[in-house]
Order: sequence, then C-alpha cells, then structure tokens
Amino acid sequence: MTVPARTRLSFQYDGKLLRLETTVHSVRPFAALEEANQALFKQANADEDHVVVTKETVFHPQGGGQPSDEGTLAVVDPGADATARAAAAPIFRVRAVRMDAVHDGQVLHLGRYVGGSGSSIAPGAVVEQVVDADKRLLYSRLHTAGHVLGSAVRSLLEQEVPGFDELKASHFPDSAACEFRGSIEGRWKEPIQARVDEYLRRAMPVEIDFWTEDDFRREGLERLLPDRGLLPPGENRFRVVRIVGAEVYPCGGTHVDSTDQCGPTTVRKISRAKGISRVSYAVAAADDGRGQT
Repeated sequence: MTVPARTRLSFQYDGKLLRLETTVHSVRPFAALEEANQALFKQANADEDHVVVTKETVFHPQGGGQPSDEGTLAVVDPGADATARAAAAPIFRVRAVRMDAVHDGQVLHLGRYVGGSGSSIAPGAVVEQVVDADKRLLYSRLHTAGHVLGSAVRSLLEQEVPGFDELKASHFPDSAACEFRGSIEGRWKEPIQARVDEYLRRAMPVEIDFWTEDDFRREGLERLLPDRGLLPPGENRFRVVRIVGAEVYPCGGTHVDSTDQCGPTTVRKISRAKGISRVSYAVAAADDGRGQT
C-alpha cells in the first residue's frame, strides 16, 4: 500500500467548517491495522469496524485534552443534485478519530458501514465528511472554557503559589479539569469562580493565529514555545489561541468565538496530590440558550 501524505487538518483553519468534500486515500478493516494503531481505539470491533484515511479532514482527532469529533462520510455522486444527496443514507459512520501512530501526520477515521453500502467506499473516491454539529459545539465550549479557567487561575495565583505553572488539561464532558504545579488551597475556589464569571461576562474574543518562534519571543512568551518536533515538515508556524485580554495558548483544538459562548461554567472542586493541583469544571447544557455560537 502506498503511504499517503499527511492529512490536512482543515478544521484548524476554519473552526466553523462542518462539511467538507475530499478524496479517500485508503480504507482498511480494523483487523488489518498495525498493532500500534489498533491500540488507539479501545472500543473498536475487529469484525465490523474499518479505518478511512482522506486527503483532508474536518474531523478533530482526539488529542490536546479534547475528544474526537463524530459524524459521517458519504460518497459524492457527481451526477446527483443536492436533494438527492441529502436523501441518501450515510455510507460510513465515524465513531472515533485519531492521529496515526505509525505514519506521521495521517488521520484515522474509525467507523462502520451503514445502509448496506459498505463496498462503495474505495481509494480515490470523493466523499463528503459531515461532523456532528452538537458534539462539536459542546467540545468547543468545553475547550474554550478550559482556557478561560487556566487564564483565571494564572491571573490570580501566578504570584501567590510557589512554583506555579499550568500543566495539562482535560476537556472531556465528564472529566473536564485543568492541572497546575503548586498547591492551590480550597479557599481559592470562590475567587477563581468569580474571575471565570468575569471573563465570560466580558465576552472576550477568542482568536486563532499561527506564530513563529520569533512571534513567541516578541510577545514575551518564550515559556510557551512548543517543541519544534510538533511542526509539520516544511512548516515554521505553531497554531495558537488567544483569549483577547487574557492568555495565549499553543493549541490545535476547536473553540467558540468569544468567552460568553462557553455558557455558564462552574468550578467544581480543587484537589491536590504530590505537588499538583487539579481544578475541575463543567459547562451548562447548551439548551439553556446561552452556550450557542
């Protein structure tokens, strides 16, 4: 099998892009994947699931603390009009997306055929990718809210907690939390909540940009410089997310356009272990009308 080039991460350039026509590079049964790639998908069914690789993708692969998108792939019939396309049953339901552990920069779309049309996807076919919009919005709200929380904690505690630093974060619906180096006492929970509420209320713009190493230095943010090994071949710019008026984060995830679109965000608790503090949070359900873009 010819190894395709890196998958273009189209969602990183247009976060509102939920549909995309692209070309299929390969389709493999899950059982034919390399062991390292099989290990990426804990809930896969070896008898039913396949993995599709495309030239570009609008699906966010799990990573950076954000869950993967879900949705569908459907073969595009160039002779069909829009109504006929919409009436056609989805061909392939995408259940999980990961970065390939073997072939650098490729994106693996795991799923299974539905509607009895499994044989119709083949290398070279043009497919339309469609992302589950509700889940994308939820994950974007959670991810931006995590950065809001990180910014709020840094603004309050960077000079208060010895050895303070931001570490990793999880933006999964049932386990959203940010971790920090240093011991954050429980008495800070209410001030952190108040600062998070302030940032949401201010509707601070969330901007996506691409920075060189010199851009980080010019902004006085050398501490945020990612490893150059994370750059695609031939690229010299890192993707960053700026909450205007607060923090900048190197980040490959999806986000809402302003902090108020996170919706009500609750600081749930602060836990401490081995010099690391974990601040967990949750966002309100979008059906209250305040978390929509």
